[in-house]
Amino acid sequence: MAADDLVKGLVAGGLIGAVLGVLYAPKSGKETRDFLCKSSEELYEKTRAQVEQGQRKMEELAERGKELYTEKKDRLKKAMEAGVEVYKQEKLQSPPA
Repeated sequence: MAADDLVKGLVAGGLIGAVLGVLYAPKSGKETRDFLCKSSEELYEKTRAQVEQGQRKMEELAERGKELYTEKKDRLKKAMEAGVEVYKQEKLQSPPA
């Protein structure tokens, strides 16, 4: 969710900066177009980098989740097997009613 907010912030900030730059810059039309082109390319690169970073983070979290799931599943399986073994031992030791 934080990555989404960051990307939205980058896009909004880039657009606001571009508009203000166009409105207040005493440049010719060609200079303004060049500026807007450069700004949009920089914004695209920043956004792409943030998206890639977010994807890497999600992959890391997914991998850690899989590891935790497997670990907990194995622990539960061992605990259930131990419980069954204790139950069998108790059943063998107690006289029938």
